[in-house]
Formats: sequence, C-alpha cells, structure tokens
Amino acid sequence: MTPVPASNRRLALLLAGLSMFGPFSIDTIFPAFPLLARELAVDEVAVQQTISVYLLFYGLMSLAHGPLSDAWGRKRVILGGLLLFTAASVGCALSTHLGSLLAFRALQGVSAGVGMIVGRAVIRDLYHGADAQRLMSQVSMIFGIAPAIAPIIGGWILLGGGGWPLIFWFLVLFSLALFTATARWLPETHPPAARTPLSLRSLLRDYVQIGFNPRFLRLSLAGSVNFGGVFLYIASAPVFVMQHLRLGEGGFAWLFIPTIGGMTTGAFLSGRMAGRTPPVRQIGIGFTCCALSVLLNVGYAASVAQLELPWAVLPIFLGGMGTALVFPVLALAVLDMYPQQRGLASSLQAFAQLMVSTLVAGVVSPLLSGRPLHLALGMAGFMALGFALWFWQHCRERAGAGPHLRV
Repeated sequence: MTPVPASNRRLALLLAGLSMFGPFSIDTIFPAFPLLARELAVDEVAVQQTISVYLLFYGLMSLAHGPLSDAWGRKRVILGGLLLFTAASVGCALSTHLGSLLAFRALQGVSAGVGMIVGRAVIRDLYHGADAQRLMSQVSMIFGIAPAIAPIIGGWILLGGGGWPLIFWFLVLFSLALFTATARWLPETHPPAARTPLSLRSLLRDYVQIGFNPRFLRLSLAGSVNFGGVFLYIASAPVFVMQHLRLGEGGFAWLFIPTIGGMTTGAFLSGRMAGRTPPVRQIGIGFTCCALSVLLNVGYAASVAQLELPWAVLPIFLGGMGTALVFPVLALAVLDMYPQQRGLASSLQAFAQLMVSTLVAGVVSPLLSGRPLHLALGMAGFMALGFALWFWQHCRERAGAGPHLRV
C-alpha cells in the first residue's frame, strides 16, 4: 500500500517546489537579456534562443521522465534529475560564450521537467477524485508564485551588481535545497510491485497507442494550447516590459504579478470547487474568463497608441485565472485514462504542453512581440483554439462517443 504523507501541506509545498525549478530556469534570466547580449557580443534575438533551446530539450526529455519513474520509482528519478540540473546550472554560470551557455541550457532542459512531470504522477498515486484535484490545485497555486518572483529575483541580483552568472549560482543553491528536501520528505509512492519493466519496444508501442489516442490529444492539447495564450506574454516579457511598458530591469513585476496572480487565484478557486462543481461546469467558467480576457485585451491594445499601467496587464490577470480553472481538470482527466501508466501519460501530456511553449517562445513570440495588438491577437488565437479542442471533445462525450469527463 502506498504511504500517505502525514502533512498534505508539506507535500504540496514540496511538489510545488519541484515544479518551480523549471519556470525559475526560464524567468530569472529575463532581466539579464541586455547584459547577456553585451557581454557575449550577440544580439538579443540570439539571447532569446537560451529560452527556446531550453524548452526544446525540456520537451523532448519529458517523454522519458514518466516512463523512467514507472520503471525505477518516483523518488529515485526526481533525485537524479535534481543532481543533473545542479551540474547544468554550474556549467551555465561558468560559460564564457553563447555556444557553451546554450549547451548547458539544453542540459538544464533535459533535467528540469522531472519535478513537474513525476510530481503529477505522485499526486495521482496518492489521491483520487476531489482530493486529487484539491492537491493539484494547491500545488498549482504555490507553483504559480515562481514565474512572478523569478524575474524579480533576477532583477535584484543584477541591481546588486552581481552580474548574470550569479543568477545561475542562485539556481544551483535552489536545486540543492530541493534535493535535500526531497531526500528527506518525499515518500516513494510507486513501490517495486507496481513498477513496469523498461522495454524500448513496448515503450514505443505505448507512446504510439497513447499519443495518438484522439481523446488524449484533444484533452491534452486543449489545456496546452489555451495556456499558450498566457505563455505568449511570459515568453515576450523582455520586449513587453522594457519596450511596450517602458520599464527598466526591475519592472518585470508589473507583468508577472498580475499574470501569475490570476493563475494563483484560478488555482485557489479550482481547489474550492473540487467535489462541489461538476468538472464540465468548471471548465466552462474557466473558458468564459479567457473569452472576457481576450475581448478586453484586444479592445484595449487596438484603442491606444501607448500601453499604460495597470490597464495593459489586467486582462492578462483574467486570462491566467481562466487558464488555471481549466488546466487541473483536464490534466487529471488525462491521467485517469491510463491508471497503470500514469508516468507515461504525464510525460506525453507535458510533451504536448512543452512543444506548444517551445513554438510560442521560438517562433510566435519573435514574430508578434513587436506590437502590443499582435500579442493580444496571438493570445486570442491560442485561447480560441484551446476552447475549440475542448468543445469538440465535449460534443463527442455528449453524443456518447467515449467516456465522459470526470475527476
């Protein structure tokens, strides 16, 4: 029998921390973009690739984290990932040219997803139904703090005169602290009797079977694409904050606090709705918030010549709240499709989300970030597509084609 931790709050804090070191790796270096460009003698478009390279390898390796935890156990895989991330962060801090920095950023990406992906499987190992949704929402609420405070911390490090390598030394300390906490407090929720042997042939067969399941694709992409609308602003933060809002290196809080504040609020409401509000209704409320966000955002960006605070970021707060209402329900529904292969299902779900995020950071953001209206329309497009995918699946379930959504 899987051991249940005595303290749900401690487990939520630990799992949230394990999910946080991925976003920390993205967001803490945003304020250092101009400094990196000067010191490495490259333009800021090249520096942007430190994000897209990280996300690419994060997404590719996400396919392996879950199956490895199914075969070797959750805790062992998480600890190994934390050690590799620590070594990669040391390499980033010691890099003296863009090539080596990108190589170690790729290594960070290889290891950074282990906490989020395996952590979702841990939640489903321990809890079911409304209890799982509550814990997932608590983790999401705490996790949501990371993108808000990470660029602020990065800005403080730069303002203190520490230079950009200190940002990566901060990540070294953070990952070592997580390693210690995981070794001490995280239970092994996937005992040897429940583990599945690691076979490349069967793994590839399962990837194809699960990854091309139409219901899996619609549910996982609905949440991932919808989140892409919010992530477009996160990936475009250096341009949005420094050019469109005309703020300095310490001004990232004006974007990230409302954005992540909305996601944290949505995660809190999701936890309160668990066991009280039907999943389909919660998703409907979430997409309604996203639709209102889109209308306000496009309308404001189209009607002004210069963005002003706080009006430029309030619609993003509403979009983040709607996204956080939608995502936990869809994520748990995907894991419920494959109770014997939760790690693998979590990996494929994360892969879908990360490939969307990589596309946003590497292609869409550079194309659209130059004008506020283009960003607003891009957000609208992602959220509309996310809703269309969900509505497609919902219509099929109402028609009796496949299992109905439940958490």
